[in-house]
Amino acid sequence: MDVRIEKIGEKEKEQVLIQCRSVTEEVEEIAAFVKSRQGSLTGVLEGRRFEVAVSDICYIESVDGKTFLYTKEKVYETSSRLYELEEKLRTRHFLRISKSMLISLLKIQSIRPAMGGRFTALLYSGEQIIISRNYVKALKAALKGE
Repeated sequence: MDVRIEKIGEKEKEQVLIQCRSVTEEVEEIAAFVKSRQGSLTGVLEGRRFEVAVSDICYIESVDGKTFLYTKEKVYETSSRLYELEEKLRTRHFLRISKSMLISLLKIQSIRPAMGGRFTALLYSGEQIIISRNYVKALKAALKGE
């Protein structure tokens, strides 16, 4: 498969075009990856509103009725509920890993077993996240592309 990048003018709309003889699993994965890099969520930090790129979010956690977006360097509060974000980000490689957390599969560096049937995910940011045993099966399926 050849890859070609073309520079365009400032006023032209950027786009990704995939030309293929048939839509294979590989082509679908490439398209899903490109789509996962688009979009943003609104977050609040120190009283100011920011648009946080979905591609920058490592995980999302709900604590004491509040929902937080965790990036490599900052933590933003969002008014969205965890179940709303789960639905919205389902096609962007986010997966529920506990009752209170979603994780970006693209930010996982490695996974290893932990005590009690749980797993620990090491993120590229260096953080370690516990994956509840109730969600391990779904995580394995997602990592296998099922």
